Amino acid sequence: MAKPNPPNPFRHLRSTDLRGLAKLATQATVNVTKIAEGVTQSVWSTLGAPSGKAKDQTRGITGLVYKTVQGVAQLVGKGTESLLTSLQPLLDKIEQEPQESAPREAVLAALNGVMGDRLVEGDNPMATPMTLRFNNEALNWEAMPDKAQLTGKVLIVVHGLCMNDLQWAVQHDDESVNHAETLAAKLGYTPIYVRYNTGLHTSQNGQMLSNQLELLSALWPVPLTEISVLVHSMGGLVTRSAVHSAQQGKRQWVKKLKNIVFLGTPHHGAPLEKAGNWIDVLLGVTPYSAPFKRLVELRSSGITDLRFGNVLDSDWQGEDRFKPKTQQEQVDREHLPLPEGVACFTVAATLAAKRSLAADRLVGDGLVPLNSALGVHSDPARSLVFSKSSQMVVYRTNHMAMLGSAEVGEQLVTWLS
Repeated sequence: MAKPNPPNPFRHLRSTDLRGLAKLATQATVNVTKIAEGVTQSVWSTLGAPSGKAKDQTRGITGLVYKTVQGVAQLVGKGTESLLTSLQPLLDKIEQEPQESAPREAVLAALNGVMGDRLVEGDNPMATPMTLRFNNEALNWEAMPDKAQLTGKVLIVVHGLCMNDLQWAVQHDDESVNHAETLAAKLGYTPIYVRYNTGLHTSQNGQMLSNQLELLSALWPVPLTEISVLVHSMGGLVTRSAVHSAQQGKRQWVKKLKNIVFLGTPHHGAPLEKAGNWIDVLLGVTPYSAPFKRLVELRSSGITDLRFGNVLDSDWQGEDRFKPKTQQEQVDREHLPLPEGVACFTVAATLAAKRSLAADRLVGDGLVPLNSALGVHSDPARSLVFSKSSQMVVYRTNHMAMLGSAEVGEQLVTWLS
């Protein structure tokens, strides 16, 4: 019996992905070379050898070798990118671009979450632009969907770090669950999903989201009666930032905003990013480990914003985002309360059992502490005020399981009814 042909591992790739991968390979080679040079100079410094122009650069023949390797890598990278750019029209004609696939989009979402800011800085085609999506396609402002498919109640759906809009649909007990589609079916909402680069600062994404929603408000084909927002994790920080940006800019869409539902949003930060920040510090303790800080500091602006739940430009502008902050510096940050006149609801999860004495002391859902998701701060003046009826805690549930929880789905319908 003939063996079936193995699946093509490249079937999800597009021609633009080849250029993106070439850029990433070049950057990786250059950065690894810089780390190696830093380690070399650290060793030589202990022997009294002077450094080059920077303290982690070598001199003489060794410095020339490292500089040559970096130069050749960049030259080859630029040449490869130029060649692929010129061949792209031909590649597109030879084989039609594959349809959008969930595996490819999941990889791109993770890549953007980890280093999306660097993809943008390097003009990498793998950087994800912000789009609003309906029926798995980006909205075309010049050719909006048919009125018959739409309602005046719009539900904006915003995903979290390293995710995309397709991942709101999850498998639970052998069934597909999507909270946004449930709300559409039971309450008449039209779900509009946001896809964005989670590696950018949350305030940058907030401003872009506000701009997109202003266009939506102006061009929606039927009378717009209500905007509600359903968010998961980082999406809540982006949404709070978008509302603030809209209020500052006197945008029209925010006047239609009625509800915001937060699922596992780290309003006051996430401990895993705080731990990552201390790895920076520990690696910088000795001259031998200091060059490896480059690896840890590759993490994106979006990830470092999660340390304290940044939502404003002032939270990061003019700051070294890898420098640990003192308790006083944290307190001195500008506080952004929940928007007035908007019904705000929050769901927090914990891995603990119900009524467990340890519940409040656990790390919450594995990524976000309970108090952070509930908006509770050690300084009461900085707490976000959710009414008791607007809070929900789900037990024995992790950060991602909220997306498939029937209990959460029922509560969402109750809140937004």
